[in-house]
Amino acid sequence: MNKEQIIKKLEYGSTKNPNNRAPYAKKVIVISSGKGGVGKSTVSANLSVALAQKGYKVGLLDADIYGPSIPRLFGIENEKIKWNKNNKIVPHENFGVKVISVGFTTPSEDTPLVWRSSVAISALMQFLEDVDWGELDFLIIDMPPGTGDIQLSMAEELPLFGAILVTTPQALSCDDVSRSVMMFKDVHVNILGIIENMSYFIAPDTKIRYNIFGKNGGKNICKKYNLNFLGQIPLDINIQELSDKGEIPISLGTQSVKNYYKEIVKRVLEET
Repeated sequence: MNKEQIIKKLEYGSTKNPNNRAPYAKKVIVISSGKGGVGKSTVSANLSVALAQKGYKVGLLDADIYGPSIPRLFGIENEKIKWNKNNKIVPHENFGVKVISVGFTTPSEDTPLVWRSSVAISALMQFLEDVDWGELDFLIIDMPPGTGDIQLSMAEELPLFGAILVTTPQALSCDDVSRSVMMFKDVHVNILGIIENMSYFIAPDTKIRYNIFGKNGGKNICKKYNLNFLGQIPLDINIQELSDKGEIPISLGTQSVKNYYKEIVKRVLEET
């Protein structure tokens, strides 16, 4: 696809009157963050599986082009892109969720994608239109961090049901997520709420709680912008160990870990 074709394909959407490149999905929810490293992809994976556990048909699009984490989180990092007889890309599936990621297209896990934004956006449009998703109740999109071209393009090319923002309590993270809040407001995307990840740490031996990254940053952002606070997820080694092994915590974690995500999904569904 040349530059002119890419521009022609993407230029006619707008945030006030977006296209619908995912008519097969009843609701499209983007999960975003102001900065990287706050656990956005882990949250995306667990919320997707939690929705599937409730009987919904769920697809997860890994739109974090330059740092695709979803394949490892689902234990399918060695899978590659496949096409069916109708020349459609077949999404991989694990834990009841259909998954597609640019990570399936690279020859090895450490292959960098040195792409300009126009190429990255074209790839994501292909993942929306040329993947055999089937009928979905929810299409969850794991966004890249920040407020760039991909966020804008998704708001122009999809009638987004809403956005969920992930932050840590740390002031630096909250500063960045504030910019994301204003961006989604500017492009007319409803913000379903904020999740505070890595909220605190409870020492396993003493049971003492430590607020390693600060306290109530996410709650304060919600108060400032009149947003829903969807919940807190602590630093928990069970989450880290399972995620690194491709074993989704909402399915295979301790009951306390499962409850963190279940409560958040309950609040998200109240917004739908």
